[in-house]
Amino acid sequence: MGDSNAARDRYGVMGHPIDHSWSPFIHGLFAKQTGQNLSYRLFDVPPEEFRSSALAFFTQGGRGLNITVPHKPAAAELVNRLTARAEQASAVNTIMMDKGNELLGDNTDGAGLLTDLTVNLEIELASRLILILGAGGATRGVLAPLLEAHPAAVVIANRTAQRAKDLAAEFADLGQVSACAFDELESIAFDLIINATAASLHGEVPLVPSRIIGKHTICYDMAYGKGDTSFTRWAREHNAGQAFKGWGMLVEQAAESFQLWRGVRPDTRPILEALAA
Repeated sequence: MGDSNAARDRYGVMGHPIDHSWSPFIHGLFAKQTGQNLSYRLFDVPPEEFRSSALAFFTQGGRGLNITVPHKPAAAELVNRLTARAEQASAVNTIMMDKGNELLGDNTDGAGLLTDLTVNLEIELASRLILILGAGGATRGVLAPLLEAHPAAVVIANRTAQRAKDLAAEFADLGQVSACAFDELESIAFDLIINATAASLHGEVPLVPSRIIGKHTICYDMAYGKGDTSFTRWAREHNAGQAFKGWGMLVEQAAESFQLWRGVRPDTRPILEALAA
């Protein structure tokens, strides 16, 4: 293991902006819990410098990177090979230098979301009506695992309908998936509504009608922060059954990345409790 800093395996997260990231805190707790000797730091890298910065990190001995907004599609182009789920998502949030000194790209977002929904929150997905707001990279990363959970249907709603329709067509072979514009949503109460837009990061809510929320509806915001997000607040104001933010997804996708890198699965419960506190 070695006891000097130099002997520590180096990891980090690249994004822009990145200063709000909790990843170093989470991976630090994982490392302590599992007895792994590693360091993990933030790299604020603008898009035009992403490729050179990521390659430099690995050339200088780095072992693995998490990739966040806006670099996930670029990361998929950078690596030597993709896991099946990263290929499906056309986006990478985890890079590992493998034993053959090749860069492997994975996407742990979908697995992280599913674990949070089904294990931590004990939400039943089979035969449920699911709505995803947004048709960007966040949605792309989670569509396959959601459809594989056999919901009754998944509807993708987006500001511009065409982008949602293109995405739905791409995943149509995996299950019942359709698409529409925000303002075309029908008057049905969904079982689960997932906000995969960046609206909460700007204190906004997607422009969707409140009629999509019923008393049984569970609302889940991929965004997270202290207190309610603008989306979870909106959901509560319209009497949603439950509203959750994305801390659990953040921690669970990190655990998936950690397992890929280190071959050991950390226990996420104490981390979730630490964040809740």
